[in-house]
Amino acid sequence: MGKRSRQRQKNQNASRDDRDNAGWGAGYADIIKENKLFEHYYKEQGLIPEGEFHHFMEAMREPLPATIRITGYKSHAKEILHCLKEKYFKDIQELEIDGQKIEAPQPLSWYPDEQAWHTNMSRKLIRKSPLLEKFHQFLVSETESGNISRQEAVSMIPPLLLKIESHHKILDMCAAPGSKTAQLIEMLHSDMDVPFPEGFVIANDVDNKRCYLLVHQAKRLNSPCIMVVNHDASCIPMLQIDSDGKKDILFYDRVLCDVPCSGDGTMRKNIDVWKKWTTSNSLHLHGLQLRIAVRGVEQLAVGGRMVYSTCSLNPIEDEAVIAALLEKSEGALELEDASADLPGLKWMPGVISWKLMTKDGKWFSDWSEVPSSRHTQIRPTMFPPKDPEKLASMHLERCMRILPHHQNTGGFFVAVLVKKAPMPWNKRYPKLRKSASAQTGGSPAASSPADTPHLLPEASPEEMEEGGPGGKVDGEAKTTGASSAQEAAGKLDAVCGPPPSKKLRLFGYKEDPFVFLTADDPVFNTIQSFYDLSPDFPKLNVLTRTHEGKKRHLYMVSKELRNVLVNNSERMKVINTGVKVWSRNSDGEEFGCAFRLAQEGIYTLQPYIRSRIVRVSMEDTKVLLTQENPFLSKLEDDAHAQAKQMGMGSIVLKYIPNPNNPSEPQCPIQLCGWRGKTSIRAFVPRNERFHYLRMLGVEVFRDKQGLGQKRRDGVKEEKEEEAKDDVEKDAEAPLEKGELKHGDKNGSLEPKTESGNKESST
Repeated sequence: MGKRSRQRQKNQNASRDDRDNAGWGAGYADIIKENKLFEHYYKEQGLIPEGEFHHFMEAMREPLPATIRITGYKSHAKEILHCLKEKYFKDIQELEIDGQKIEAPQPLSWYPDEQAWHTNMSRKLIRKSPLLEKFHQFLVSETESGNISRQEAVSMIPPLLLKIESHHKILDMCAAPGSKTAQLIEMLHSDMDVPFPEGFVIANDVDNKRCYLLVHQAKRLNSPCIMVVNHDASCIPMLQIDSDGKKDILFYDRVLCDVPCSGDGTMRKNIDVWKKWTTSNSLHLHGLQLRIAVRGVEQLAVGGRMVYSTCSLNPIEDEAVIAALLEKSEGALELEDASADLPGLKWMPGVISWKLMTKDGKWFSDWSEVPSSRHTQIRPTMFPPKDPEKLASMHLERCMRILPHHQNTGGFFVAVLVKKAPMPWNKRYPKLRKSASAQTGGSPAASSPADTPHLLPEASPEEMEEGGPGGKVDGEAKTTGASSAQEAAGKLDAVCGPPPSKKLRLFGYKEDPFVFLTADDPVFNTIQSFYDLSPDFPKLNVLTRTHEGKKRHLYMVSKELRNVLVNNSERMKVINTGVKVWSRNSDGEEFGCAFRLAQEGIYTLQPYIRSRIVRVSMEDTKVLLTQENPFLSKLEDDAHAQAKQMGMGSIVLKYIPNPNNPSEPQCPIQLCGWRGKTSIRAFVPRNERFHYLRMLGVEVFRDKQGLGQKRRDGVKEEKEEEAKDDVEKDAEAPLEKGELKHGDKNGSLEPKTESGNKESST
């Protein structure tokens, strides 16, 4: 057996290498887009309207269009849209390749404000045209700087249906790779004038490695209101927060429950699904999906919304989960009619009857037909409710199924649930916890110091929303709660309560700690005076990633996220949070402050900075972004005069749009800079710098040989130097050709980032 397995693995690796080394489009040439079982199954289910099944299958075999979304929370979104329309889409409309007219990208009719577009252009086509190549480079560069996201069209639907507002506390239960999480963050920051929205996003994923992919996506948006955690979504711990001086349970206003699924709606892009698809995939996943959904509604506040979604068309993973959830809720949950929320989106209503098929082709319409030998694989919750009245009251037709052939998308399922009351199993829990052990004399397990952080205060039944319905989900005993008072409480006579959770076990990388600074921390002394921070600057929201030694980087989180972090450090595994606002540099101390500003956090921090600000014009900004350490005299008179009055060190370069001159960018621009002895420079990451140049009308593109970036306005070729690691990647502006590292002919001194113990800040 061992030899056979090793040989099989060797063959798989070899075939993967062949695919990786093949040219574009050659990777899946050997996969035939046919699966008779799939066709038979969906014909029998009757999900596809009569007469459309052929079109449905044809669409499934076609490649999926590429889709982009402009990040909506930045004021730069309108400028990017204007740039796309005027510089690229207009020219592409008139483009012909090999005698064939190219179809220009089109906006998604149902996405607000033309912020999402799709195109059928292939990579092969892109290579044939310099214009399309520039368009592609524009998309790649803007994606890296966080201003555009490449995301499948149907994947954009769930966040829109959540109806996010800036004060909402949001849980994204299965968040990786993070495209939906990015949407949620954007919606929180819809008003860029508010640096710290009251709401936040806690993005969770069970896979430790995928959490870092999630961090990468979230980091592009530079938000102080996002925290990435690593837990099994089906038993993600209940968190507590300080509320009016007492401990309280954290309930979320919005929950996104985009569960793992068989993925048969993704066949257009994941070609492997054609040969791997069987009906047993959905049977294996149904229980997990239901447990995750149950845990989601438990943590949802009364009056809150949860969106359940899958990229599967299978009713076993879709309506069956929703029906089981509604039945267990006993009226606490209601399916909301979201048909009017996205005008222009074509969708099919949810079904009220479906059948179940085994891998060997045997059909079952009811639980009573299932032989006992299959009871472990097939569960009662997989079938529609028998009672016609109960079924009608669920309004399963309010679920939405998106079919690929209707709007040239992937397949998708989504349902919007509103919580009307606490879940029934939570109502049955009495006020217990600490008093339980006291009444019975206590026990070492119940009162040990190690368990103390996990004890919750006495609470109302509504607050004790933990565990599953009676500790069971899907007819099987499943501990879904990461609840507080533990095993001893469950064993005590005459004391009832949810089943205890096991001690939190951490897997994956060991993260550096998150250490909040105190208001009187010495580090603030020079920072306060150098940048003249306003009195309302939230010092308590500043954190670092080390207990000992010099603080290399300082990060900020919102007040609400700090509340969560401080009260739950022992019960959750935090992968990343906070936006970098300051970095230590060795040159800074001689100029009055050891910390320079970081570009990532400039929009968060700048409202609190009252000095070290230079207002610059559009032409000044171009000079700063295209020239290596320009002399102060290169700036226009106003900016020159401001800069001359400042001492050396870190500064903010601020461009304020002029509404009377529409030819100039109508979005504010803030850059980190360094005032040298006789010169000045911007400290901006490469892709962000290209983004700002495009906003200023300077086109940036790569020459055909890929030897470097050129700018159409005649600025000389650049020589980019990559930073040594991801953490310090954006500590300095990219070096220009001929630029000196720690001083130049202009006499400008640049900060050198101090080495030390490496911190996890990615």
